[in-house]
Amino acid sequence: MVKKKIVALSTYLSELAVHGIQEKKGEDIVRLDLRNIHTSVADYFIIASANSATQVKAIADSVEKEIYKATQADPRHKEGFESADWIILDYFDVVVHIFKTEKRHFYGIEELWGDAESTNYQSA
Repeated sequence: MVKKKIVALSTYLSELAVHGIQEKKGEDIVRLDLRNIHTSVADYFIIASANSATQVKAIADSVEKEIYKATQADPRHKEGFESADWIILDYFDVVVHIFKTEKRHFYGIEELWGDAESTNYQSA
């Protein structure tokens, strides 16, 4: 008998997003687990940095493709493709933030959600 591990959909989506970021060499990848913060708007925030607008867009496209390939889900909302300084992909319970490095430091999202459990990932 094969035992299967049951994983919450939001956790699975967050793992797919991290993989999509890693595929395009996103940097400083962090997953913030917001499930125990009662005022949070999502289960997870995935945050990553890129060195250029071109890389920010490539990472966002990769995340969308990875999630769609596995779940046939499109983001509920996406924003920031015009300037590509900060792209947001909103999958209801998982929100992906892809920043140009200098913008990430300016906005400091990790500090705003300092009570969240944080997991760091390496680029592929």
